[in-house]
Amino acid sequence: MAAAENGNELIQVVALLGAGVVAVPIFKRLGLGSVLGYLTAGLIIGPYGLGLFTHPQAILHVAELGVVMFLFVIGLEMQPSRLWSLRGEIFGLGAAQVGFCGALLTAIGLALGLAPVVAFFAAMGFVLTSTAVVMQVLNERGDTSTPEGQRMVSILLLEDLAIVPLLALVALLAPGAGEGGATSGWIAVLIAAAAVAALLAAGRWLLNPMFRLLADAQAREVMTAAALLVVLGAALVMQMSGLSMAMGAFLAGVLLSESTFRHQLEADIEPFRGILLGLFFISVGMSLDLAVMATAWHIIIATVFAYMIAKAIGIYLTARLFRAPHAEALYRAALFAQGGEFAFVLYAAATNAGIFTGLINATLTAAIIISMALTPFLVIALRWLLPAREQSFDGVEEAHDLSGSVLIIGFGRFGQVVSQSFLARGFDVTIIDTDTEMIRSAADFGFKVYYGDGARLDLLEASGARTAKLIAVCVDHRETATRITELVLAEFPQTILMVRSYDREHALELVHKGLDIQIRETFESAMKFGEEGLRQLGVPDEEAAETIEDLRRRDAERFALELAGGFGAGIDMLHGNVPKPTPFTKPKRAGRVMAEPPVDEV
Repeated sequence: MAAAENGNELIQVVALLGAGVVAVPIFKRLGLGSVLGYLTAGLIIGPYGLGLFTHPQAILHVAELGVVMFLFVIGLEMQPSRLWSLRGEIFGLGAAQVGFCGALLTAIGLALGLAPVVAFFAAMGFVLTSTAVVMQVLNERGDTSTPEGQRMVSILLLEDLAIVPLLALVALLAPGAGEGGATSGWIAVLIAAAAVAALLAAGRWLLNPMFRLLADAQAREVMTAAALLVVLGAALVMQMSGLSMAMGAFLAGVLLSESTFRHQLEADIEPFRGILLGLFFISVGMSLDLAVMATAWHIIIATVFAYMIAKAIGIYLTARLFRAPHAEALYRAALFAQGGEFAFVLYAAATNAGIFTGLINATLTAAIIISMALTPFLVIALRWLLPAREQSFDGVEEAHDLSGSVLIIGFGRFGQVVSQSFLARGFDVTIIDTDTEMIRSAADFGFKVYYGDGARLDLLEASGARTAKLIAVCVDHRETATRITELVLAEFPQTILMVRSYDREHALELVHKGLDIQIRETFESAMKFGEEGLRQLGVPDEEAAETIEDLRRRDAERFALELAGGFGAGIDMLHGNVPKPTPFTKPKRAGRVMAEPPVDEV
């Protein structure tokens, strides 16, 4: 019998892992994101799908540790000084958004016929956005460290803090709560404050010395266990004091953010965080009660759309009030229009206190889950509907009637270094680029860069291409470099043309078009890197230089052979098996060809 039960548990574990492994790659390939993949996987294997699980709430309780560890990792990236610099966003922007949206959604609940207290807690549960969903989307889009991403993280922190007074209000407003209920509510607040203070004290005076002692023991598994102990211990303290586990983990991460062990802690926690966070989304998908949806689907759909639309409007207006650009306000509204996992905690507390009925709890929970599932679609739709972000041209001068002996197109890392050679010899240099932020930054360092698109003939003319002795194409986009090359060769044949090529295939393409000089962008740095590596390994300077020079010669010979159409023979030449080929004649103009090392291309 025990063996049968163990076998059933193993089947469930395999089903959980298999569902995530299959669903997430499919949804990411479709461009729908991993969150929706996890939610769908949970729905399929849950009690209303294949029925492999009958109690998803038990799994959800364990999987919440994924959110806890996620907040710990986020905390590690938030140094106290950085967090202090966000205090305006946290307690200003965050509080304004929560308060305004809470008022709007309470009005929606009253319009739907809910009692005032029920409408208030239903609204405030929906106001608490899903930290897990938002952070996952921000990470996938690479927006976490951007200014707008930091503002969103600040709002999420305020919402996590808001669960504390909301749970206290549940005790105060519960049916039958009298003077004793009010007293217990204030006691809960004092206990929570004491727990935060204790955690701050432990983080300041205990955590770093503890990790220093463990590091001296040189036992990696003990460091991993200690990292888990810190995360789960902080979460437990916060939970026992009435706060959210995620808030405790975040505080622990912040306290360790300036520790010398920060990177090792992050590496130790990362595998657990990823698996448990995926498990959290799967269990949320399992919790979607299709039976309740079948009987009250019209109420649930009306609640979802009314709450999401009202919350999105509130978020947009708040963002604009705090002077956020239109595009950022729309992005935030789409991402925050959902409910979140902390609503489950608030709704459960309200049900236990007698404020919610079981049907209201099930209906609102279903609405929260549906809103979480819709969020990735909203973000994708917004990406298609929102126009490309316009560049600000303040302080930027467009190319017009310019002249110079050298024209540099593109002033990124490559172009900035290239310009030094010409400027050092006193040449009259004209520089154009299309990145207005970079142009303003260059001005701060004394460089005059004009706005101009080198792929447009009129702007090339305005930049002085017709009178320039040399044009250096230093853009970092392959297709753009090719278009500029074709345009310059056709319209300005008297000018020496140098082009930064992307890789070997791109270099072959450009040389066949007949340009004078092309240099692959990694060539010289890779050669110097390899030469210095040989020296560090004890190879004499002269021998190291000879080795690199031999590699240059073989690579140039192989490149010339590939121009003639013999790629296979070029590979053989890499190993010195083929005699030197006959010189290749370019179709339009003769010129010098340089190439990067073979190891980067085969």
